[in-house]
Amino acid sequence: MTEEYAASRYEEACALLPLRLRTAALLLPLRRKAQVEEIRLRIGRQVYLSLPDGEEPLTGTTVTRSDLEQTLDKAAEYSRYAAAETIRHGYVTAAGGFRVGLCGTALPGGAGNEGVRDVSSLAVRIPRVREGAALPLLPQLLEEGRLSSTLVLSPPGGGKTTLLRDLVRLLSQGTEYNSPCRVALVDERGELAAVHRGRPQLEVGCHTDVMDGCPKHLAVPMLLRAMTPQVIALDEVALPADVDAVCAAAGCGAALLATVHAASLDELKTRPVGRALLACGVFRQAVLIEGRGSGRKSRVEQLT
Repeated sequence: MTEEYAASRYEEACALLPLRLRTAALLLPLRRKAQVEEIRLRIGRQVYLSLPDGEEPLTGTTVTRSDLEQTLDKAAEYSRYAAAETIRHGYVTAAGGFRVGLCGTALPGGAGNEGVRDVSSLAVRIPRVREGAALPLLPQLLEEGRLSSTLVLSPPGGGKTTLLRDLVRLLSQGTEYNSPCRVALVDERGELAAVHRGRPQLEVGCHTDVMDGCPKHLAVPMLLRAMTPQVIALDEVALPADVDAVCAAAGCGAALLATVHAASLDELKTRPVGRALLACGVFRQAVLIEGRGSGRKSRVEQLT
């Protein structure tokens, strides 16, 4: 991924902002633009830019309620009704694959949340496709050209989603190490493929079927019944129901590829969900992502 490409993605994200904030945000030097991971807007505060070394204020800016409303309207293409389902879950996926998380006053009803009013903060996440990032790891994850079920571990913000997306792309389109295969991608929060109007905004491969916005425990059995996948990929297994879905899929002939928050296998074992994932015996190996930014490295550890 070039610095120019990374900076251009930041500039595309800035297009969601009102003119006053966009003008200030675009004044950053190229190198800094390429490093920004999120743009955070909090009412009454300065705009903050999330970078690998922390949050940095955008001087001379103060976020108003109107700024938040304009940004959310632009992300939803001026139809919050059409985006109501994802707003109910706390985010909107904008054209280009930008996920806009939101906070405010929740509207609980029935068995869940019905929406959010009085928006108080927004987080514009800037996804960047790093094609080839997973290629050095791929041969270690294959057995006779087929994926062995694999966990991907890192702390929050450590690059799990980026690596998972590239693994899905490589498995789907095929490489010198593997033939193309059918991948079913569970994109519960719209971060992996960033589906917008039915079309993935981020490259996940030509043989990949995406179930967008659906809880993992519902999506996995649906995909197994309907799409006959050879690989099922999931981001951030975090709930007991997610673990149950993974374990139930184990005997159905598909390899599993999933991410989980943990800095190490030892840390994973301290958590109930982590222990349950390891105990079900589905996963043969784990990819551990260590470090941040340019110092980030990945290695494979066998689990069985």
